Amino acid sequence: MATIKVFGIPNCDTIKKTMYWFKQQKINIEFCDYKQSGITKEKLAAWCESAGWELLLNKKSTTWKGLTLKVQKEANNQSTAIKLMMENTSIIKRPVIEFGKKLIVGFNEEAYTKTFK
Repeated sequence: MATIKVFGIPNCDTIKKTMYWFKQQKINIEFCDYKQSGITKEKLAAWCESAGWELLLNKKSTTWKGLTLKVQKEANNQSTAIKLMMENTSIIKRPVIEFGKKLIVGFNEEAYTKTFK
């Protein structure tokens, strides 16, 4: 089985729920804390190509709501969204799960069950 990489920040409730799901299924994962380690432009670009920048840029987040209207309006394409996500990693929808060539964004128990069981 390919390595399952879960990207997020450890104090996020959705990440905790995701980690608990994998633990309950006895599935080993590699956790990547992009709050501490950062995230590369190349990684974000690859995710955007796979899932779309609109899905990755979490406009429901507290971080998004704390931005000025000017900054929010400027995040209107992949390039500006990637720049914003690199500057504010908390604005990236969580979790982002890489499994081989697959990418799952957000907590989705049904998708997890189909993919990992």
